[in-house]
Amino acid sequence: MKIALLAVGRLGRSVEGQLAKDYAERATASGRSLSLGPVEIIEVEPRKPGKAAEAEALMAQLADTHVIACDEGGTALPSRAFADRIAMLRDQGVRRVAFVIGGADGLDATLLRTARERLAFGPQTWPHALARAMLAEQVYRAVTILAGSPYHRD
Repeated sequence: MKIALLAVGRLGRSVEGQLAKDYAERATASGRSLSLGPVEIIEVEPRKPGKAAEAEALMAQLADTHVIACDEGGTALPSRAFADRIAMLRDQGVRRVAFVIGGADGLDATLLRTARERLAFGPQTWPHALARAMLAEQVYRAVTILAGSPYHRD
């Protein structure tokens, strides 16, 4: 199953961008034997400002995809439950899942309605650049949990 981290804005060579890229590469390498990956980071830049334009740019990347919106109103999952959810989607035959991170003002209601699930990073507010790195790490952690690696400690 392919995994996409789809986000508004370009991080470039920032610390957060490099960290997210590193975890995505680790998850890709570790996930091959589990039929998980590649894990790709897709950054979009809307042509106009605002959540509706961001949603349009994001939705252009979502054909035939199980969409999980990263949203403060979503469900916060412990790491093992997150790993189990990824494994369940893979085992159900989902070919591609995309975790979608909006811009500074969050995701447009249209995109939230399109999403099959909503995922929260907890009750705190996180900068979307940092949320991208955190999400990439959690995907890597999920892969290592499913592989039986000692990376995750309960």
